[in-house]
Amino acid sequence: MTGGTDVTTMDPDSLAKRLEATGALPDEQIELAPTALMLAGLANPAHDLPRAFAQLERLARDVATGASGAAAASDSAVSRAQLLAEVLVGAHGYRGDRDTYDDLANADLVRVIERKRGLPVALAILWLHAGRAQGWAMEGLNFPGHFVVRIAASDGQAIIDPFAGGRVLASADLRKLLKRVGGEDAELAPSHTAAVGNRAILLRLQNNIKQRQLQAGDHDGARAVLARMLLVAPGEIGLWHEAGMIDAERGNLRAAAAALARAAELAPDTSTRHRIEEQMRKIAARLN
Repeated sequence: MTGGTDVTTMDPDSLAKRLEATGALPDEQIELAPTALMLAGLANPAHDLPRAFAQLERLARDVATGASGAAAASDSAVSRAQLLAEVLVGAHGYRGDRDTYDDLANADLVRVIERKRGLPVALAILWLHAGRAQGWAMEGLNFPGHFVVRIAASDGQAIIDPFAGGRVLASADLRKLLKRVGGEDAELAPSHTAAVGNRAILLRLQNNIKQRQLQAGDHDGARAVLARMLLVAPGEIGLWHEAGMIDAERGNLRAAAAALARAAELAPDTSTRHRIEEQMRKIAARLN
């Protein structure tokens, strides 16, 4: 488990403290899937975290068993992708949820493990966990609208789509996918296949929940998601600013002022800081 701590038995306060400690870690030290499970556990204390963590271990173990039986093949990027697909899709049945795509359960990793269905980024976290447990080089990519991963081996690299059962994507497939999510005028750029860090992947997962709650008018729920996001990404100015604006809309003006003050401290330039400070002055006027 994370940092040698048994997170499976933690209460919400302990989970929050553990996530806060994760937020202070360098990106490469963040354990992706365990942290995603802790975020889900903090959101829903009724979740069966021990069972979910046991499934993470089983996925890694089953991939290791398959790799040991095909040691030479596992030196190939495509063969590694195929082995992951055999285990996660073939043996365990994980697939993209096309029928109820917007269901919040698709971005809750505990529920994804239970339902064997999820969003692209949620499924990708399981693939990354299972592959990285073997020491394989894997990373999430900054592809817009549809999360994909890259796996490397001695013979090169392969980009795979966990939502589509681990399909290996060629450049033509990426162009087609981009046009589907970005419109016919969208063109593939190097930034679309740039690697993203563990913290960014976690935020992308949580953002799926937050956006759906905002669309449903659940501002209290969205604010709670932001609070969890800030535990693992306390240096993200955009999160503090959004939290402040939601607090102001909910009438929680003191919390709004505090969140915007933190955003102002993190502002990358004078103009951004001044804009936030102007918003703070308007809130202060409402407090007086």
